[in-house]
Amino acid sequence: MARGRTIAIASVAAVLVVGAAGGGAYYVLHTRGTPAETAQRFATAWQAGDASAMAAVLATPQQLSAYDQQRKALGVESTQVRLGQVAEGDDRARVPYTATLTLKNLGTWSYQGQIDLVVADRTWKVDWKPATLHPSMTQGAAFSIKTKWPERAAITDAEGGRIDTGTVGGSVQQLVGYLDKATKKDVGKLGSSYKVGQAVGRGGLQETFQTRLAGTPTTEIQLGGKTLQTIEGSDGEPVRTSLDPGAQAAAVTAVKDVDKPASLVAIRPSTGEILAVVNNRGGFNRALDGRYPPGSTFKAVTAIGLVAAGMSPQDTVTCPMYANVGGLRIRNSDKEEFGSLSLLDSFAHSCNTTFAPLAQQKLGAEKLLDVAEDVGFNQPLNIGVPAAKASFPRAQSDAELAAEAFGQARITSSPLSIASAAAAIADGTWRPPTLVPSLKQKAKERPLPEGVKPALHEMMAAVVTKGTAKSAGLPAGTHGKTGTAEYGTGEKLDSHAWFMGFKDDVAFAVVVEGGGGGGAVAAPVAATFLKEL
Repeated sequence: MARGRTIAIASVAAVLVVGAAGGGAYYVLHTRGTPAETAQRFATAWQAGDASAMAAVLATPQQLSAYDQQRKALGVESTQVRLGQVAEGDDRARVPYTATLTLKNLGTWSYQGQIDLVVADRTWKVDWKPATLHPSMTQGAAFSIKTKWPERAAITDAEGGRIDTGTVGGSVQQLVGYLDKATKKDVGKLGSSYKVGQAVGRGGLQETFQTRLAGTPTTEIQLGGKTLQTIEGSDGEPVRTSLDPGAQAAAVTAVKDVDKPASLVAIRPSTGEILAVVNNRGGFNRALDGRYPPGSTFKAVTAIGLVAAGMSPQDTVTCPMYANVGGLRIRNSDKEEFGSLSLLDSFAHSCNTTFAPLAQQKLGAEKLLDVAEDVGFNQPLNIGVPAAKASFPRAQSDAELAAEAFGQARITSSPLSIASAAAAIADGTWRPPTLVPSLKQKAKERPLPEGVKPALHEMMAAVVTKGTAKSAGLPAGTHGKTGTAEYGTGEKLDSHAWFMGFKDDVAFAVVVEGGGGGGAVAAPVAATFLKEL
C-alpha cells in the first residue's frame, strides 16, 4: 500500500513541474491543434466560399457577411489564399497571407493581410476582426468598383466595312444583333464590371462576342470610397465576318420580290465561309434556323452513296411511274415516267422511283446515314450565331429508308445546311460552315469518297442543261439540284420549293416556303443571284 501511494504522489509532482516550466508549456501539451492548422482550415473555407466552415473556427461567434459582400461587389470568380510562416507567442499567433482574387471580366487582384489567432477553450481559433479580410477594412466599410470602358469594337464584313451601324439591311441586322440596356441577369452573367442599364449586345454577333467587342474597363477597386488598386483595361477586338458585300447584295436582289417567305445562303466551298445570308421576311431567321424537309435536293446525297458503292452516271436504271419499297408506294412528280435511262438522266429528271429502290438495294439505312453525315447532317454547328443542326435520323424500316432517299421522312435541314452540302460536292470535302472565320470549329472536315466529285459534278450539270432546272435561266457552268419537299398532312400536300448548287467557288441553297416546284420557283431565284454576282 505504501509503495503504491508513493508512486501516485510522484506522478502528480511530475505534472506540476511540467506545468510550471516555461509558462506556455502547459498549452503545448494541452491545447488542441496548432495555429498553422487552424489558419489553413480558415483559408481553405475562405477559398471555397464556405462561411459556416469559416465561422466554426472563430474565437468569438459572429457573422462574416463581409466576405460575401466582397465576392458580389467585385465579381470574384475564385479566391486563392497562400499562407506564410506562423509567428507564435504565449497563447497568440499570427499568420500572414497573400490573397489572389480572380475577378470576372477584369483579371486578378492580389493583396496581403494577416490572420490573428488566439487560444480559446484550449483550442487555437481565429481572432477575427474586419482587418482580417483586408488590412484597410473597417467595421461597416464595403467594397465597390469604378469602371471606365473603352470604345466598343466594330463588326465588319470580309472587306472590313462596318455592318453594325444599324443602317445595313434587315438580313444582316438579324446576324449582327443590336445593343440593349443590361439587366440584372446580364450583370450576373457578365460580371460586376457591368452595371444595370449599360449597353450590351443582344442577339446575333453582338451577344455572342459581347466580351470580345466590349473589351475590359480600366477599373478602380475601392473600399469605403478609397481606391486600393487600379486594374488597367484593354480595348475590344473587332469581329470580322466572312460576309461578302457583293454576294449579300446579289442575294437580296434575288429574293426581295418573291411573294412567299424565301431564303438564300451562299458559301465558299474551298473554306466553308458563309458569303451571304438573306431572308425576304423579318423575324424568324429561316435561312439559319429553318427546319424543312430537303426534298429532292437530298438525291445529291443519295447519289454520293450510290457512286461510292460502285455505280456510274452512265449505268442503266429504270424510272417507272410507281415503285414500292417496304410497303411504301412511291411516285414521281406529276406521275412522270421515263422507262429505261441512265442514272445521270434519272437524277436530272429527279426520279423518286429510281432512287428509293436503289437506296434500299445498294445502301441500306446505315450507309445512307454515313453519307448524310459526310456532308454535314447531324454535325455540330458553330458559325457565330444560333443555327439549327441538320437532322438525319437512321431509318427504322425500308419504307422510311425509301422516303429518306429523296429527302422526305423525318429529315430536316436549313438553307445553310443544304448550301453546306452543295459546297462539299463542289469542293470534294465538307467543311464546317462559319460566319466568323476565327472561330474554332467543333466538327472536323470530312472528305467525300474517291471518285464521287467528278460524277456528281456531271450529274448536277445535267440538271441545269437538260433536267428539272433547264428552263430556270441559270448561267452556263452552273451545277444544281431541284427539290420539291412535301409537308403537312392530308391527301393533297403543299410543297416547299428548293434549289441548291454551285458555280465556280460559290455554293448556295434557296428555299421558298410553300412555293411548289423547285425548278419553276426556287431555281429562277438562284439564277438571279448568280447573274447579279
